[in-house]
Amino acid sequence: MKSAAVVYALSLSIGAFGSALAAESTSGQKAKPTPGASEDLKLIDTVVVIYAENRSFDNLYGSFPGANGVAKAPATARIQRDRDGKPFRELPPIWEGLTAKGVTPPVTQAETEHLPNHPFHADDPKGFNLGYGTITRDLWHRYYQNQMQINGGRNDKFVAYADSGALSVSLWDGSKTAMWKVAQKYVLADNFFMGGFGGSFFNHQWLVCACAPYYPNADTNPAKPSIAVVEPDGVTLKPAANSPKSAMDGIPKFAGDGNLTPDFYAVNTMQPPYQPSGNEPAKDGDKAFADPSKPTTLPPQTEPTIGDLLSLKHVTWAWYGGAWQDVLDHGNKTPIPNFQYHHQPLNYYASFAPGTPARAEHLRDGGLAGVEFIKAIDAGKLPQVSFYKPQGDLNEHSGYADIQAGDAHIADVIAHLEKSPQWPHMLVVVTYDENGGLWDHVAPPKGDRWGPGSRIPAIIVSPYARRGFVDHAPMDTTSILRFITRRFELPTLHGITVRDTAMAARKQKPLGDLTSALVLKDK
Repeated sequence: MKSAAVVYALSLSIGAFGSALAAESTSGQKAKPTPGASEDLKLIDTVVVIYAENRSFDNLYGSFPGANGVAKAPATARIQRDRDGKPFRELPPIWEGLTAKGVTPPVTQAETEHLPNHPFHADDPKGFNLGYGTITRDLWHRYYQNQMQINGGRNDKFVAYADSGALSVSLWDGSKTAMWKVAQKYVLADNFFMGGFGGSFFNHQWLVCACAPYYPNADTNPAKPSIAVVEPDGVTLKPAANSPKSAMDGIPKFAGDGNLTPDFYAVNTMQPPYQPSGNEPAKDGDKAFADPSKPTTLPPQTEPTIGDLLSLKHVTWAWYGGAWQDVLDHGNKTPIPNFQYHHQPLNYYASFAPGTPARAEHLRDGGLAGVEFIKAIDAGKLPQVSFYKPQGDLNEHSGYADIQAGDAHIADVIAHLEKSPQWPHMLVVVTYDENGGLWDHVAPPKGDRWGPGSRIPAIIVSPYARRGFVDHAPMDTTSILRFITRRFELPTLHGITVRDTAMAARKQKPLGDLTSALVLKDK
C-alpha cells in the first residue's frame, strides 16, 4: 500500500501546479479571462451541475418538439448493420431478456425475437408496454465499443457491438416525465455530447478534469491483465478467435477488452484509491485506502481538476455525493442507496486524499435521497459552484435504476432550486454522464482521441435561460467547464485546449460554453 508520505508527495505535485498558476494569475501573463468574457456573466453567482446516468438523447428526448429527434434520423442511421457491414434482416434478440433480473413480470429473451430492424419504443402500448418504473437490463457502455458503435459517425453498429442485442436501439416516449416539463419551460440542448467515449468512470473524469486518468507502468503492475488489445487504428478492439461472426449468433468476444489503453490510460471502470471504493483496504493497510494490489485500483491522480482551479481563485465549491456519508459509516446496500464508487471522480485525486483539508472542505455528503444537498439549497447556503451526484437508485442507470424514480428526484431538486434564496442569480445544468450504450442518430463532432462521444440530453435551467428554447449549439460535457472557467476567469484545463486544437485542425469551431442558452441581462 502507498504510504501516507507518498500520498503527501502526490499532493505536493498538485500544490506546485497551483503555485505556478497563482503566480501566472498575479503576473497577468497566462491566467487572463477567456476572450469575450463579459460583465454580464457576473449576473450568475451560483452554478449547479446535476449529473444523472446513462441515457442517449434519442432514448428519452427523441420526440421532443423542435429538437433534432428520431423523426429526423437518416435511414442510414436507423438501419443497424452486422459486424460484416450488411444490414440485419431483423434485430437480434435482447440477450437474457429486456428486463433486469428480478423484475416481475419479466420480458424474456424469446419475447424479443424477430423485431424489425429499426428503433423501437419500450413503452409502446402495442409493443412491450413498459412503464417508466421498469428496470431494464444493463448494456455495454465502454470506451472502444462506443467508438465501434458510432462507426465513423454513421451510428449503425450499436447492435453489432453490444452485449444486449436489440436493446441498444430502444427508445422511451419521455413526454410524461417530470424533466420533460422542465425542459419545455427552460432550455433543452439537442446538440450536446458526452465528453469522452465510453462509460461513467471516464465521463466523470471529463466532468472534473477533462482528462484521461493514467496508470504509470501498468505493464509491470497488478493492472497488466487489464490492458486492452487494440487493432492498429487505435479505435477497434481485436476480436477473439472464437467471437461469433454475426450479432445474430451472440455477443462479440475480444482478445483483450481491458480497462486500460495500450499506453496505460484508464478508459473503463477503475476503482478509487481511497474509501469509499469498490476495493476494500489491504489486510494490514490504511483503512482509508483501497488495496493497491487489486488490478482495478487506480493509483492517485495528480492532474489539476476544475476544483483545484476554483480553489486557486478562492471560488467556493463542493461535490455533493448522494449517500456519501451513509456509505462511509455503514457500508453500501442494494437496492438502496446502491452507491456507485466510480461516480465520485474527485476521490481519485491525491489533492483530495483522506486527511487533506481539501477533502474535508469540498467532498460533501449529499445525504440519503439528497436530503443534505436539499437542506443547503433551501437555506441558501450552496457554494458558488456545486456538483450533485444522485445515489445509485435515483440516477436512471439501466440495470439497477429506473427512469421514473431518478427523473422525479431531479425534478424535485429543481423545484427546491427555483425556491432557493440563491435562485435569482443561478444557473443549473442537468445532464447525463454518457449514453449507457443506447443508440443516438447524430454523429458526434470529430474531436480528439478521447471524444466527444454519443449525444446525451442536457437541460439548462436559470432565470436567465431562454424560455421554451431548443438550443442547437454544438456542446459537450466540457461546455460546463468552459462556462465555469469563463464566469470565474480561471485558467483553461489542458484537455479543453487539446480538444479545441484538434477541432480547429479539422476546421471546426470550439464547442460552446452554455451561453447560447442564456439571455444575460440584469433583471
